Amino acid sequence: MNNKLKKLDELKKKRNAIILAHNYQIPEVQDAADFMGDSFALAIRAQKTEADVIVFCGVNFMAESAKILNPGKIVLHPDADARCPMAAMVSSEELLSLKKEEGMDVVSYVNTTAEVKAVSDVCCTSANAVKVVKSMDDGVIFVPDSNLGKYVKRYTGDREVILWPGFCPTHKNIEMKDIMAIKKEHPDAEIIVHPECNPEVIDVADKVASTGGMINYAMKSRATEFIVATEKEMCYRLKKEMPGKEFYPIESAICPDMKKITLDKVISSLEKMEPEITIDRDTLERARKPLKRMMEIGR
Repeated sequence: MNNKLKKLDELKKKRNAIILAHNYQIPEVQDAADFMGDSFALAIRAQKTEADVIVFCGVNFMAESAKILNPGKIVLHPDADARCPMAAMVSSEELLSLKKEEGMDVVSYVNTTAEVKAVSDVCCTSANAVKVVKSMDDGVIFVPDSNLGKYVKRYTGDREVILWPGFCPTHKNIEMKDIMAIKKEHPDAEIIVHPECNPEVIDVADKVASTGGMINYAMKSRATEFIVATEKEMCYRLKKEMPGKEFYPIESAICPDMKKITLDKVISSLEKMEPEITIDRDTLERARKPLKRMMEIGR
């Protein structure tokens, strides 16, 4: 164990802390995490932990969700500037205005702020978005990712789904030519695509899945090579899980905000017990309801 990991282990024991990390985190943070996962798996894990302190390695909305589900625990976010640009594309005021105008329930992707969740009826992740929308009685307003919303509409029949014009810059910038260039070099590789990608990219996929779903699919597939159309660090996680298979990243698919968290910042956050996630009680209570409803619906 190197000195940094030794120091981190000592701090975790001292603080009774657990480190949760998203699959897009840099390798050194992935290696230090107690639990890795996609947004849904991390939400479940955050709620089940007996630790007093949760160190959340991801972007802001993920750490906020952990706090919403664990109001009595301390939730640390090692870099407060690690923020999701898509979550910033919708405000609670704008959403309330549209909700009043349309008279429809809101399905809010977890990639939203606590304030937006607080005015939503149910949340979803990329893993269960189709299931959540199908569970609704009538049409819905889907915020903020229009690409995920378009993917959902493929499977929800005639149900009206009003899409918010938001997007993930990292996934939106993945282009067909990026995938086809790798496919030319590795013709037997299966293509796995995240549903935040553009529709034409989804159209060429062998499998469309959340990051957790990508792991499950690759494990079960007979294929030994995969082109992975999502944030490139996902391939590090996949390779760790399946060293006998090959995973080809889209090298340009980088989320700058996910890269802001480092092992040094994780250690510093536990030393100083900051930055800490704080959410006012009213917002927290209202935001918990759509998250809990999402978890009851399941993956």
